[in-house]
Amino acid sequence: MLDEFLQIDLPAILVAVLASITCALLGSFLVLRKQALMGDALSHVVLPGIAVGFLLSGHINPLYMMGGALAACLVSVLLINMIKTWGKIEPGAAMGIVFTTMFALGIVLLETKIGSKVHLDAQHALYGALELTYWPEPGNLATLPHQIITLGALLILITIFIFLFFKELKITSFDPILATTMGFKTSHMNAALMTLVALTAVASFEAAGSIIVIAMFICPAATARMLCDDLKSQLYVAAMFGALSGLLGYILAALVPLWLGFEHSLSASGMIAVTAGFFQMIAMLFAPKYGALRN
Repeated sequence: MLDEFLQIDLPAILVAVLASITCALLGSFLVLRKQALMGDALSHVVLPGIAVGFLLSGHINPLYMMGGALAACLVSVLLINMIKTWGKIEPGAAMGIVFTTMFALGIVLLETKIGSKVHLDAQHALYGALELTYWPEPGNLATLPHQIITLGALLILITIFIFLFFKELKITSFDPILATTMGFKTSHMNAALMTLVALTAVASFEAAGSIIVIAMFICPAATARMLCDDLKSQLYVAAMFGALSGLLGYILAALVPLWLGFEHSLSASGMIAVTAGFFQMIAMLFAPKYGALRN
């Protein structure tokens, strides 16, 4: 029983927690910038790039995934500008057109030869495969699932980035106009932040699917925003709720049904998103300062 937990459940929990924390940290700045749906958008845009990366490599290769995803983001930006300029369409509508089209293209690619070659399908893209994360030799770091290594490295990178550029991130998030007048390169900071958001979306996508990526970019950060007025505190609280959502969501989905005698478990990614949404609802109702039932 312990061996099964260490081989199957522990690595899945680590992936869920790491993905949730990385998304929650970056999501805190997206919420402040009123760009909360950017994580949603990127998770849609990167899908065809990931699919093409799979086609080129023939298997799940993080390097090809990242390259394909970033290329898809670049193509999306160009398409949005073309539609705005030539079609004279409002920017929000142009973004919606490109994001939904790119996601649909990714689904079509996965439902054809690409999906069969790399054992990836639309359900995998939406719900992820947390339950399939496997550590064959617990304790042997050489056999540690690559998803854990990738997400762990990305979490360290994001933590260092926030620590080094906290002042710049803070002022460009709260008052970009003031930041520009003070000489801060807001465009550079925005580009760096969006690059990390794209990398996080890709890194979380393969194991966790798009549902958890969308939920974790928004819910923990929005929950922390209801509870905190200080940015540092908000980051800590968002990371805490992200970790709790990943841990409790997986337990409720994968372990509790079996403990209760049911034959099948639930979708781990779906339950993690539901758990994050539950925390958000509780904060909206009972937050000491901003809760609806406290006014």
